[in-house]
Amino acid sequence: MREKRAYKPRKPGGGRKKFKSEYDAGKNLKEQMDDAVALYDAEMSLQAIGDALNLNPIKVRKLLITAGVYESDVAEKVKNTFEEYRETQDYKTSILSTANTLQLSKASVTSYLPYQKGVYFPSTASKEKISIGAERQRRYRAMKRWRADPTEENFWGVVLAYAGVKFKTYSGLPFSYEIKKGRNGEYTKELWIDRREKSKSLAWSSLLLALGNIKGEVVERPKALGDIRGVTYIYGMFYRFGLIDVPDEVKEKMGHPKNRKKIGCYVQKSTVLCAVTEEVNLSWEGR
Repeated sequence: MREKRAYKPRKPGGGRKKFKSEYDAGKNLKEQMDDAVALYDAEMSLQAIGDALNLNPIKVRKLLITAGVYESDVAEKVKNTFEEYRETQDYKTSILSTANTLQLSKASVTSYLPYQKGVYFPSTASKEKISIGAERQRRYRAMKRWRADPTEENFWGVVLAYAGVKFKTYSGLPFSYEIKKGRNGEYTKELWIDRREKSKSLAWSSLLLALGNIKGEVVERPKALGDIRGVTYIYGMFYRFGLIDVPDEVKEKMGHPKNRKKIGCYVQKSTVLCAVTEEVNLSWEGR
């Protein structure tokens, strides 16, 4: 019988070496997610994105869900049901409960949930936490919802989505706006215009009043929208939203949104009513 070998203590830092020391799963996932969002933003289908990135379309969908840019009725049901169960159950049990409730397979439920190891930001996350592509998609979806159902609530969604975006006034001066939250965590119906070192407030009621004053395709100057406090900024916002057109000489100062048509709107009993003459392309020249 051979003698037992003496114990030899392991050196600090010993043990099995990583097969690929440069491999970073989180980084790879983030890169795939950004690529998928960029292609999705270009209105490519899940299959086309999968072909371009050499990925399964189901994985593409999961990446887009993780990025917070994909929406569907099924995805919404799975998300809401899963989150409800997650309040009282662990992760795996919540998946099984969701599958039983919605009559889906466990694999189907998992495919509609964001990656656990990835960084998931919901549709309500601040713009600082999402990619540029996801932010652009958020604006596109808000505008699309409003065009399909032009209510005051959906118009407010557009205004929220464009917070932080750069606009230009009639004279070409750049500005943006932010919307703060109150003590209850809800957004206040007040916009804070940020231009240079000073901030000015703009009331939501002023936007609705100007919206109801839109007459004709081309609005010559801000005062044509009414004698409203902050109308200079409203004029720049409405132009970028696609609500109004401006004289050619003014476009040189304000920038040129591509392939845009006027969306005629008016307010009736606190409801924003609009008629879209043509699909609005939200891209922007001279951004």
